[in-house]
Amino acid sequence: MRRREFIAGLGSTSAWPLAAFAQERSVPVIGYLSAATAATEEPFVNALRQGLSEGGYSESRNVELLFRHAEYQFARLPSLASDLVLRRVAVIAASGAAAAVAAKKATDTLPIVFETSSNPVTLGLVERLNRPGGNITGASPLIEAYFAKGIEMMHELLPGTSSIVVLRNPTNPIDVLQTGDAENAARTVRMRLTILNASNPEEIERAFAMLGPQQPCGLIVNSDRVFNGRIDQLVALAARYRVPTIYPSREAIRAGGLMTYGASFTVAMQIAGNYAARILKGEKPGDLPVQLATRIGLGLNLKTAKALGLTVPQTLLALADEVIE
Repeated sequence: MRRREFIAGLGSTSAWPLAAFAQERSVPVIGYLSAATAATEEPFVNALRQGLSEGGYSESRNVELLFRHAEYQFARLPSLASDLVLRRVAVIAASGAAAAVAAKKATDTLPIVFETSSNPVTLGLVERLNRPGGNITGASPLIEAYFAKGIEMMHELLPGTSSIVVLRNPTNPIDVLQTGDAENAARTVRMRLTILNASNPEEIERAFAMLGPQQPCGLIVNSDRVFNGRIDQLVALAARYRVPTIYPSREAIRAGGLMTYGASFTVAMQIAGNYAARILKGEKPGDLPVQLATRIGLGLNLKTAKALGLTVPQTLLALADEVIE
């Protein structure tokens, strides 16, 4: 069995004796907590590994990873977080807002590093960004204006369309809270807003099947760990059903998505990994400022626009800081 498979297997075995686990460790263990699956989290785990490597840590030498994936069942996150605390991992790396909130509630002493696109102060993760205090810090590609900007840009791209659709995950309490932002933004430009719910790959397929050429509209994908981990599926479905779509993660246009407004989530996780390395060396998480994305902007894929029969207005092209032709 390869090392990576053994660690992932260990991460999914809740019956492993806690005392034996503590005794067997010869290197520090980082507990990785996510609402998604091992497969969809792979880009984020690789980013975490890169950040650890920059700080002098690698699984082949001096650190181990212990995985806890909720498999899209957000209600499992509190118990998975508590399990990592009981196993006395050195640091919890929380992937996404819901995982970060669950980790925060599970412990106020064990160090936590997070990646979340939501505002860490609004979520109650930290009291302030520059000196978070307590046991938690991390990085955030903060995109509080995502819905407002997304609806505004979709309105400009599709001037004859009066309908906008938001894809959200109803099992993620963070997603549900953000629905009000979308409603307010749609009301501002007098567009009709429809909410489509999906919490797993099968439901994502069904949500797109409800759209299509007979219902011309623009689609905004909410920032959610289920969606962020399934960019390829979302891009393929948007192409199949010919739905102009905007995504929160910059990786989407590189995968063939039409538009993005946001930053790189994997870079944020890389920063979290680097912070984990610094904590293992003795720094306190409360002294490490929460890092925000310095590059939040519009990305456009003109190949995808052409395939959809869309002409991107010059006003949007002028705003874009990344264009794929």
